[in-house]
Amino acid sequence: MKIAAGADHGGFALKQAVVRRLRSLGHEVIDVGTESEDVSVDYPVYGHKVGELVASGEVERGVLVCGTGIGICMSANRHKGVRAADCFTPYHAEITRRHNDCNVLCLGGRLLSEDEAWAITEVWLETPFEGGRHEQRVALLDEEDPA
Repeated sequence: MKIAAGADHGGFALKQAVVRRLRSLGHEVIDVGTESEDVSVDYPVYGHKVGELVASGEVERGVLVCGTGIGICMSANRHKGVRAADCFTPYHAEITRRHNDCNVLCLGGRLLSEDEAWAITEVWLETPFEGGRHEQRVALLDEEDPA
């Protein structure tokens, strides 16, 4: 699978660990940065970079990490076709894939250990979208006025 990855300074270390593991499984990872935790950077820059790659179809999925996963998730979700979710447990990852066809996983670099983040990522990678009644709901996410 082709996956884009990005993080701000607060998520840099965890992003590096997740990217290493993704590559070890044979996934092609496009790392959009940041390149260090030493300099404070703006999370929206990296959320938008990954969001653009997913929205354009250049990659199938994305992984984003900031301190909590919240801000970077918000920035990715600004892109039509992106369904980013900030996940704190493997169950969050499972349900966002099954019911929401989540294509961008967001993680909290200051909240999760490497092992916790990887457990979440594994479930997110392996869980299929159920489709069915959820397809219409997912389609509504990209409509201007779904009501």
